[in-house]
Order: sequence, then C-alpha cells, then structure tokens
Amino acid sequence: MTLYPLDLIRSRFPALRNSRTAHLDNPAGTLVPEPVIAAVAETMATASANLGGHFAASQRADAIWRAAHEAAADFVNAASWQEIVIGPNMTTLAYQMARVIGKTLKPGDEIIVTRMDHEGDISPWLDMAERHGLVVKWLPFDKETWRIEPDNLAPLLSSRTKFLALNYASNMTGSINEVAALTAMAKAAGALVWIDAVQLAPHHLPDVQAIGCDFLVCSSYKFFGPHLGVLWGREALLRALPPHRVRCQSDDLPDRFSTGTPQTELLAGLTATIDYLAWAGEHTGHSGTRREKMAGAYQAFDAYEAGLTRQLVGGLTALPGVRLMGIANPNLFSRRVPTVSFVHDRISTHRFAEALAAEDINVWSGHNYALEPARHLGLSEDEGVVRIGIAHYNTAEEIDRTLAAIAKLVPKAAMS
Repeated sequence: MTLYPLDLIRSRFPALRNSRTAHLDNPAGTLVPEPVIAAVAETMATASANLGGHFAASQRADAIWRAAHEAAADFVNAASWQEIVIGPNMTTLAYQMARVIGKTLKPGDEIIVTRMDHEGDISPWLDMAERHGLVVKWLPFDKETWRIEPDNLAPLLSSRTKFLALNYASNMTGSINEVAALTAMAKAAGALVWIDAVQLAPHHLPDVQAIGCDFLVCSSYKFFGPHLGVLWGREALLRALPPHRVRCQSDDLPDRFSTGTPQTELLAGLTATIDYLAWAGEHTGHSGTRREKMAGAYQAFDAYEAGLTRQLVGGLTALPGVRLMGIANPNLFSRRVPTVSFVHDRISTHRFAEALAAEDINVWSGHNYALEPARHLGLSEDEGVVRIGIAHYNTAEEIDRTLAAIAKLVPKAAMS
C-alpha cells in the first residue's frame, strides 16, 4: 500500500510554503498548485489572443480552449468534450441556463428546489419560475439523516414536474445525497435533473454517466483550479435548447452556449488542474488513463481526509455547548464530505471565526450562502454556523491547533 505523500503534495502549493496559516476555508475556495499558476502565466505571455486566427498566438489559444474542454470532459466522465460549457462560475452558468430552460416551460409547470442548497442553485430557478409562471415546490432534507431521502422527494413528484435542481453535497452540513437514486425518481416522472456538484468535486470525482442526470455543474476554484465554472449537459439537450447568443455566433457545441471571448489563461489553468489531480493519482500508486489516475487520487484523498474528519469531529463533540450541524457518526462518514459546521449555545459564530483568524486559522462564519439550510435548521441567518473545511493538503497538526483555539473560548463561556 502506498503511503499518503502529504509532504510532496503540500510542496506543490506555494501558499503552504514557509507559512503557518491553516487553510480550513476550503469550501469557499481551495488553494492552487504551482502547475496551475505556471500555466496561467505562460498562456498570458504566449497565447493572449482571440480564437480562430491564422497566426501562432491564436492557434495556441485554440489548442488551449480545446484541451480545457477535453480535460473537463475527463473530469466529469462526459461522452464528448462538446458536452462541456465553461463560464465564469457556477452561479452565472445557472442563471444563463435558467433563461434557456425557462423558454421550454409553460405556466403551471412545476419545478423542485431543495432546502439543502447553496443559493446559487436556488435563486436562478426561483427567478425562472417567476418569469414563466411556474409552480415551485420545496424539497426538504431529513434532519436525522442530514440527507435528502427518497421519501422526501416522492410526494413532490407529479406529471407536471418538469425540473429538479438537486444538491450533491451540502456546503453547510457536508452531507452527500444519493443523487443517482433521486435522479432516477425524477426522470421517471419526466423531469430534467440539474446537479450542483460544487462541494462534492474537491473530495470525490463526479461521474455523470453513473448519476443519469441531465446537467451537472462544478467550480474549478473549489477543486484546486482557477475561477471558472464548468457545466456538463447531455449533447441532445444542449443541441435542442434555445441559447442566448449574439447573431453571428456559431450554432455548434459548445459554442452556442459560450458567450464572449473565452478566458484563455484560465482555461489553461483548468487543464493544469486536471493534470495535477492525475499527477496526485500517480504519486498515490495509481496508473491508467487520466481519469483513472484522478479516480485513484480521489480514493487516496478520501481516506486521508476521513482521518482528519474523525479527529475534528471527535474534538468538537467533546467540547461543552458545541452542537454539530451534520453527520457526526464516524461509521457514516462515507455519507459526508469533510466540511464540518457547528454552533455553540452561548458563543457567537463570528466570535469563533475572529478568534481563529487571530491564530492564523482560516474558517468561515455565517450562512455562507446556505440560506435555506440555515432556515430549515432554525438557525439565525446572521449567525449561521462556524464552518471548517478540510482538503487533502491539510494536516493533523492544523486540526489540533484549531481544536485548541476553539477550546480556549468554550470554558470561558461555560463559566460566564
């Protein structure tokens, strides 16, 4: 068995060199390895040109654009690179596609959004419903299992259900939904299924073929890459949907959904991100295709992150007044990503975040755009939770330091 090469992995991230900062703010955006930074810089120096020209810089830009779509297709297991649409971020892509999908719906059609999602996978669909006179149904998650269960979805489905926006992993609770089973239920009712995999992608490799959905989105800056959003859609659907585009834009895929001049330097960074994940697969003992190497890397990440999650959850649950917002049973950690949120019965979430920041530990407080989960759990919208997010480059020492910093506050609150 190959030992997890933590030191080698950390050496790839410039932000971790000669730094004591504990980067536990990963659900909001992960660090970037050196090859990604180098790819962006090189492209800005050598391929700063628009696509489709006869000169060398434009041809380099063309190759970078194509390579990024091919890399993203490998990442999500798409049937073709032409099923990939790349935009500035997931929320912008969702709003773009809401305008497009909404054109195919009629007043009285029903859509389903969840109480578990980031607002970027709720507001675009609420806007679509308002524009087109659609009926919105709300899908709750189970407060005991922390997941959306089939029994939660079944009563909402009908012959009028046309669209389901489904969360893969929660950016507040960390819970992973069984999206393949939920997708199958919605598809049987005749609905299109949109999967938000933003919080899953840093920890598990998405597989659109296994899920059976119609669309899947993720954000590369959440899985160690540049600030881009990636959308996969079924080719037949993407060809049939009426895009918003300028009149002289190509009708081919993915051009018909790719508005404006592409961010070529960031596309180079996206390819370098995918290649970094394949590199990590090689250095954790895996071989094969690029996707097979990535799958191996994620297998190693998952096993390593699970140990840090046990350490963090165990330490938090031992503290008086702390209440975890998510799965705390180590036997069920396969049902969650290592995003761990908590509240305290006396201490403000923001006070925790400020105290940790003073000790060079980065975490978030508040609802973090998980507005509906906060409401569903009866939390203050301002206070929300303290959110600690682990990535594959974090260390046990960082978790120890974090727990010690939190423990400094808790006894004072207990005595006050």
